[in-house]
Amino acid sequence: MATDFRFGVGLTRAGSRAQLQDAARRAEDLGFDVLHVPDHLGGPAPFPALSAVATITSTLRVGTFVLNAAFYRPALLARDVTALRDVSDGRFELGLGTGYVKEEFDAAGLRYPSAGERVDHLSLTTRYMAEHLPDVPIMIAGNGDRVLRIAARHADIIGLTGGDRAATSDQDPLADRIAFVRDAAGDRFDQLELNLAITAMPVDDTGRPDLTIPRISLPGLSDDELLRDPGVLSGSPDEIAERIRGYRDDYGITYLIVQMRHADAFAKVIDLLR
Repeated sequence: MATDFRFGVGLTRAGSRAQLQDAARRAEDLGFDVLHVPDHLGGPAPFPALSAVATITSTLRVGTFVLNAAFYRPALLARDVTALRDVSDGRFELGLGTGYVKEEFDAAGLRYPSAGERVDHLSLTTRYMAEHLPDVPIMIAGNGDRVLRIAARHADIIGLTGGDRAATSDQDPLADRIAFVRDAAGDRFDQLELNLAITAMPVDDTGRPDLTIPRISLPGLSDDELLRDPGVLSGSPDEIAERIRGYRDDYGITYLIVQMRHADAFAKVIDLLR
């Protein structure tokens, strides 16, 4: 498995071309390896935005975190992936997920498939991409057994959510999910890169993160429980760096993604880890 850290930053707002390109140059200058764009109605369109980023950067990789696979037919998606792979000189990484926001399907005039149908389509899309574009790294992000089984068998990068409950002295949901992936991947496991998305971290000297996002994704947990979630970082840059080293040592996680609002604060952590 990968032993060197990689760091990504997610861009949820694009604005003008100049604003988008300034954000990309900033990410590259701060030491990030990958700039990601999500796939939600109301946000930037992933492929045009990432194409603009790729044309004005030289080392920064670009990726989707993650595309709603249910929005796309595999052959048509492969055409766009091929174009972005070529425009970026091979710096594109394709992140895929099942899609989960019913309101976005409604707004797009699409039927909202069942959970099983969405996972089936993710599997179809992943296998098509792996067959037709084997040089494009594929990330699959999710938490459920079926999604992680697809990722273990066909993806290059697995995006872990940290589980759906708080860790305790007796339970470690993240370790459970990684053990599941290990069993499903078999001999492939050592080739996989494990990723974790950071949903909250301090952006000032208080050491306290804003828990707004994790409260939405993990409803019902107390603040103390949220602070134990792997995707929530707190403390000084040195303390955060030490926790991330623990992610690598204890879980094999070497790829972390933060949001653009965390970029400047996280850059201090990157400096400590390289």
